[in-house]
Amino acid sequence: MTITNKEIKAEVIEELFLHSGESGQASFQKEMTEMIAIISRTLQDATAPYIGKKPKMVQDEIASLFKFPNETQNFTELLQEIAEPILKNSLQVSHEKSIAHLHCPPLIPAIAGELVISSFNQSLDSWDQSTAATYLEQEMIKWLTKKFGYTANSDGTFTSGGTQSNYTGLLLARDEFCYRKWGRDVKRDGLPSQFHKLRILCSEDAHFTVQKTAAQLGLGENAVIKVKVDEYHRMSLMHLKKQLIDLKEKDLLPFALVGTCGTTDFGSIDPLVELATTAKQEELWFHVDAAYGGALILSESHNWKLEGIKAADSITVDFHKLFYQPISCGAFLVKNSQSFRFLNHHADYLNPIEDEGEGIPNLVNKSIVTSRRFDAFKLFLSLKTVGISLFSEMIDTTFYLAQETANYLSHQPNIKIENKNPELNTVIFRFEPQASTGDVCKLNRKIQQEMLYESKAAIAKTSVNGRTYLKFTMLNPRTKMEHIYEIVEEIQTLGSKWREHT
Repeated sequence: MTITNKEIKAEVIEELFLHSGESGQASFQKEMTEMIAIISRTLQDATAPYIGKKPKMVQDEIASLFKFPNETQNFTELLQEIAEPILKNSLQVSHEKSIAHLHCPPLIPAIAGELVISSFNQSLDSWDQSTAATYLEQEMIKWLTKKFGYTANSDGTFTSGGTQSNYTGLLLARDEFCYRKWGRDVKRDGLPSQFHKLRILCSEDAHFTVQKTAAQLGLGENAVIKVKVDEYHRMSLMHLKKQLIDLKEKDLLPFALVGTCGTTDFGSIDPLVELATTAKQEELWFHVDAAYGGALILSESHNWKLEGIKAADSITVDFHKLFYQPISCGAFLVKNSQSFRFLNHHADYLNPIEDEGEGIPNLVNKSIVTSRRFDAFKLFLSLKTVGISLFSEMIDTTFYLAQETANYLSHQPNIKIENKNPELNTVIFRFEPQASTGDVCKLNRKIQQEMLYESKAAIAKTSVNGRTYLKFTMLNPRTKMEHIYEIVEEIQTLGSKWREHT
């Protein structure tokens, strides 16, 4: 019997997809086993968070991969081809000395959850594309709203992270205000003629996505009023009051107040109780950006810092930070589920209005996106595997490490620390040698870069009052003070080496 090319291609196609057949099963298990092996080898060989190559070298190595074959390529050979330019050139976020950003080491149960998410490829827009997944996400949202002190009338949705969640909150705030003040349905009729008067208040240390959202909502970045912060980088209530008076005198229309629960640099938490009171008095939508600090709901020692958050009209929380989930994974929570009416659109082919009468839940009704991953599953799997108590212990460990690091840096020569008592788990400091004739800001930028290029550690740089500082972000509960001692020693060495060359 002659085997045709068409039959051969059909056989290959069977091996390319995960299905119930023998060939698909065998191919899946073989390629997953090989991928796990090469990931493990890469991590075992990694002695530092980064291999040390400069950007241009990495760019060239990646560019060399971009020749796609006309015929199928052997998967084993492909893994060998990508091992150096992609895997080894990647930042090793699980390394104990990777302490730069709000970029967490992912939990193994969450990584396993990602395999399930990709394998079953559910789409959380309509129930008939995500049958069990729909209900699991709904139950996760119920659990989250309860943990944050919301009621049974509250709701939420999983998002890609803080940017999407903050956008959703301020979109609902804008549309609710326009409907309440002018009877204007922005979703249907667009912005009212007085849209240029609308204003959003947040602290000057709030996340940049507040301004980005204002621009995307058609209000412009200048619609964001930045309130000064106090010495602890929390929103100043006195200055907030002054800003509100000033807005009224100018006949402008504040409609939203954004409180931050964990600023990116200092981890500062705005006075949420007082902000909630002000928002209620001024009839402002109170949104809390707890992308960073929201994980405190799991901490037995620090959850008191979230006092007042339950009064928020909406909350942002990220799980790819202190919940240790792979990127991306976040949630948007809203106090009143009816607020989602401003997002609701019906399409006959996806979420027909008749489905609501039949009790069929289509989660697209409360999201600004359509196709959406089953990210709730990896968080569910992590909470089930790790347990709340150990989650609390891991989070508290990082807070303790941050305080110990701050104490240590306070007694180091040539080091100026900016936050001696970290509110969460970031530490801000700079190398500031005495009697230096060089540019200290340039010196600190150089230290940060050379630490990465010399494969010493991954640390961050930021700006405080126009001056360059270094930053440790302690998300990894496996990082110990021994690692911090070694990193600080390298900073001192590099600082001394470059101090007169900048």
